[in-house]
Amino acid sequence: MTKEFKIIAQERIYHGFFSLDRYTITHTLFKGGWSEPVNRELFRRNNCVAVLLYDPQRDEVVLLEQFRVGAIGHPQRAWLLEIVAGAIEEGEEAPQVAYREAFEEAGCEISELQEIMQFYTTPGGCSERITLYYGRVDSSKLGGVHGLQCEGEDILVSVVKAETAFQMLENGQIDSAIPILAIQWLYIHRNRIRQSSP
Repeated sequence: MTKEFKIIAQERIYHGFFSLDRYTITHTLFKGGWSEPVNRELFRRNNCVAVLLYDPQRDEVVLLEQFRVGAIGHPQRAWLLEIVAGAIEEGEEAPQVAYREAFEEAGCEISELQEIMQFYTTPGGCSERITLYYGRVDSSKLGGVHGLQCEGEDILVSVVKAETAFQMLENGQIDSAIPILAIQWLYIHRNRIRQSSP
C-alpha cells in the first residue's frame, strides 16, 4: 500500500523557547481509503544529541542529575538521573554537539565517539529526534557540579560502576527514557566494548 498524508491546515499557536503548531491532517488507512481529517498539536523543538559517557578501563558510567520541569507532577522525582544531552543548534552537526555538551555538562573530553541509534522520543506529539552516542572517557577525575550558568544549568555529575547503573535501572532510580535506552545498550554491548578497548 502507498502511505500518504495531506496537511489541510497548519497554524503556529505558540512560539517561544519551544514552538507549538496545530495541524489538520488526513492520511491513508491500512484498510484502504483516507482517514477523516484530524486535529493534532505538534510540540516543536530542535533535534538533540545524547551521549552515554563510559570508561571501559574502569567499567564506570557517568551520570548527571538535574531538575526537570517535566517531572514536577512527582515532586520527589523532579531531579532526574540522566546522561549528557543537548540540542543541535543551527549550523551544528550531531558529533559537534556531543563533544560540546560533554565538556559543558560533565567537564570531560570524549576520546572516542560511536553512534548507537537515532529515535523519536514522543512522536505522538513532539518533533524531537535524538541521536544517541557512546562516548569513551577517562572517568578517574570526573564529578562535581557543572553546567552553563547562562542557561540556568545546575548539574551534579557522578561516576558509578556499570553494575551499579544496571541496578539503578532495575530498581527504578533511573526513569528518564534516554538514559534507560543508553544503559540497556551498554548492558548488551559492555563486554565487546571492554574487550576492544586498548
